Amino acid sequence: MLAEIERDFAATAASTGMTSLDPAVREALERVPRHRFVPAEQARLAYQNRPLPIGHGQTISQPFIVALMTQLIEPRPEHRVLEIGTGSGYQAAVLAEIVARVHTIEIVRALGERAAALLQTLGYDNVDVRIGDGYHGWPEAAPFDAIVLTAAPAQLPQPLIDQLGRGGRLVAPVGPNGAAQSLLLVRKETDGRTVVRKLLPVRFVPLTRER
Repeated sequence: MLAEIERDFAATAASTGMTSLDPAVREALERVPRHRFVPAEQARLAYQNRPLPIGHGQTISQPFIVALMTQLIEPRPEHRVLEIGTGSGYQAAVLAEIVARVHTIEIVRALGERAAALLQTLGYDNVDVRIGDGYHGWPEAAPFDAIVLTAAPAQLPQPLIDQLGRGGRLVAPVGPNGAAQSLLLVRKETDGRTVVRKLLPVRFVPLTRER
């Protein structure tokens, strides 16, 4: 799996500016047991560099994408990170191996509760899981050093940009449901301005909203 991820980094370097897998991200990927985050019938495929279904119309992202999005936010041991779209809990676990605290929100209750239980079982005590609409973020825990979206909104949610701390980074797939999506990197400057960079074409499940 790691060799395939390295090849994908090399292949996309011109677009992302990331030429190789960062040692801290590599170590996190090595420590997190990805097979625990997929349904039992998918376990034999867990370490292939591909997305897999996890039920409720959702997927666990391709390991390369998890590695890339993690690396793009430039995580540090003291950071507090917000994740929108807990899903299986895998991205949260990878982040939790590197940063001080992860706040993660999942709108599908069954997925969120399952992920929360698994993360606790695996000892990730630095992850807080909330069931709800991630569009609005987690304002009482803001500001965040970084924000990661693992589902695609049609446009960047303003509440999340507001909750990103100065000097922070946000990475998200953005695009209308059923249409082209782009992976975006948002940097909030120290004066509060935001700089948006389009990186790669991607395909994510849409960001689900409460009705």
